[in-house]
Amino acid sequence: MKVLRIVPNIKTEHLQASRVFYRDILGLQSIMDHGWILTYGSDSKMDIQISFAIEGGSGTAVPDLSIEVDDLDTAFIKMKDAGFKIEYGPVNEPWGVRRFYVRDPFNKLVNILCHI
Repeated sequence: MKVLRIVPNIKTEHLQASRVFYRDILGLQSIMDHGWILTYGSDSKMDIQISFAIEGGSGTAVPDLSIEVDDLDTAFIKMKDAGFKIEYGPVNEPWGVRRFYVRDPFNKLVNILCHI
Protein backbone atom coordinates (compact mmCIF):
# COMPACT_ATOMS: atom_id res chain seq x y z
CA MET A 1 0.00 0.00 0.00
CA LYS A 2 1.23 3.48 -0.90
CA VAL A 3 0.05 6.93 0.27
CA LEU A 4 -0.66 9.11 -2.77
CA ARG A 5 -1.49 12.42 -1.04
CA ILE A 6 -2.52 14.00 2.25
CA VAL A 7 -5.03 16.86 2.36
CA PRO A 8 -5.83 18.94 5.47
CA ASN A 9 -9.54 19.63 5.95
CA ILE A 10 -10.75 22.74 7.76
CA LYS A 11 -14.27 22.77 9.19
CA THR A 12 -16.15 25.99 8.44
CA GLU A 13 -19.67 27.23 7.81
CA HIS A 14 -18.27 29.93 5.48
CA LEU A 15 -16.74 28.17 2.47
CA GLN A 16 -16.63 31.27 0.28
CA ALA A 17 -14.52 33.19 2.82
CA SER A 18 -11.52 31.15 1.64
CA ARG A 19 -11.55 32.52 -1.93
CA VAL A 20 -9.57 35.77 -1.52
CA PHE A 21 -6.83 34.22 0.64
CA TYR A 22 -6.31 30.88 -1.13
CA ARG A 23 -7.44 31.56 -4.71
CA ASP A 24 -6.98 35.28 -5.35
CA ILE A 25 -3.80 35.93 -3.36
CA LEU A 26 -2.03 32.54 -3.22
CA GLY A 27 -3.15 31.59 -6.72
CA LEU A 28 -4.54 28.13 -5.96
CA GLN A 29 -7.24 26.82 -8.27
CA SER A 30 -10.66 25.65 -7.16
CA ILE A 31 -10.33 21.98 -8.10
CA MET A 32 -13.41 20.52 -6.34
CA ASP A 33 -16.70 22.06 -5.22
CA HIS A 34 -19.56 19.81 -4.09
CA GLY A 35 -21.43 22.54 -2.24
CA TRP A 36 -20.40 21.17 1.17
CA ILE A 37 -16.65 21.00 0.43
CA LEU A 38 -14.38 23.34 -1.53
CA THR A 39 -10.86 22.20 -2.37
CA TYR A 40 -8.06 24.40 -3.66
CA GLY A 41 -4.88 23.14 -5.22
CA SER A 42 -2.84 22.89 -8.35
CA ASP A 43 -3.92 20.79 -11.33
CA SER A 44 -0.28 20.28 -12.22
CA LYS A 45 0.70 18.91 -8.79
CA MET A 46 -2.01 16.95 -6.96
CA ASP A 47 -0.10 16.92 -3.66
CA ILE A 48 -0.79 20.66 -3.15
CA GLN A 49 -4.32 20.74 -1.73
CA ILE A 50 -6.37 22.13 1.14
CA SER A 51 -10.10 21.64 1.73
CA PHE A 52 -12.76 23.63 3.58
CA ALA A 53 -15.95 21.79 4.48
CA ILE A 54 -19.31 22.20 6.17
CA GLU A 55 -19.60 18.40 6.55
CA GLY A 56 -17.65 15.32 5.55
CA GLY A 57 -20.16 14.17 2.94
CA SER A 58 -22.96 11.63 3.34
CA GLY A 59 -23.85 13.33 6.63
CA THR A 60 -20.49 12.58 8.28
CA ALA A 61 -18.30 14.85 10.39
CA VAL A 62 -15.53 16.86 8.73
CA PRO A 63 -12.33 14.78 9.03
CA ASP A 64 -9.11 16.48 10.15
CA LEU A 65 -7.17 14.88 7.29
CA SER A 66 -7.90 13.02 4.08
CA ILE A 67 -5.30 10.48 3.00
CA GLU A 68 -5.53 8.93 -0.45
CA VAL A 69 -4.04 5.46 -0.79
CA ASP A 70 -3.66 3.07 -3.69
CA ASP A 71 -5.10 0.06 -1.79
CA LEU A 72 -7.98 0.90 0.54
CA ASP A 73 -8.75 -2.68 1.55
CA THR A 74 -5.21 -3.26 2.81
CA ALA A 75 -5.26 0.04 4.72
CA PHE A 76 -8.59 -0.90 6.30
CA ILE A 77 -7.44 -4.36 7.38
CA LYS A 78 -4.18 -3.00 8.83
CA MET A 79 -5.97 -0.24 10.78
CA LYS A 80 -8.58 -2.65 12.11
CA ASP A 81 -6.01 -5.31 13.02
CA ALA A 82 -3.94 -2.68 14.86
CA GLY A 83 -6.99 -1.78 16.95
CA PHE A 84 -7.66 1.70 15.61
CA LYS A 85 -11.28 2.83 15.92
CA ILE A 86 -13.13 2.70 12.59
CA GLU A 87 -15.92 5.29 12.70
CA TYR A 88 -17.39 5.02 9.20
CA GLY A 89 -17.21 2.65 6.26
CA PRO A 90 -15.67 1.39 4.17
CA VAL A 91 -18.25 2.67 1.71
CA ASN A 92 -18.43 3.68 -1.96
CA GLU A 93 -19.54 7.32 -2.13
CA PRO A 94 -21.60 8.84 -4.96
CA TRP A 95 -18.78 11.27 -5.87
CA GLY A 96 -16.45 8.46 -6.92
CA VAL A 97 -14.40 7.51 -3.87
CA ARG A 98 -14.30 4.48 -1.60
CA ARG A 99 -13.39 5.44 1.96
CA PHE A 100 -13.47 4.88 5.68
CA TYR A 101 -12.96 7.09 8.74
CA VAL A 102 -10.54 6.08 11.48
CA ARG A 103 -9.25 7.76 14.67
CA ASP A 104 -5.47 8.19 14.77
CA PRO A 105 -3.40 7.92 18.00
CA PHE A 106 -4.06 11.63 18.71
CA ASN A 107 -7.86 11.24 18.36
CA LYS A 108 -7.88 13.02 14.99
CA LEU A 109 -10.53 11.88 12.53
CA VAL A 110 -8.81 10.66 9.34
CA ASN A 111 -10.58 9.97 6.04
CA ILE A 112 -8.74 7.17 4.22
CA LEU A 113 -9.81 7.03 0.58
CA CYS A 114 -9.13 5.82 -2.93
CA HIS A 115 -10.75 6.82 -6.19
CA ILE A 116 -12.98 4.21 -7.87
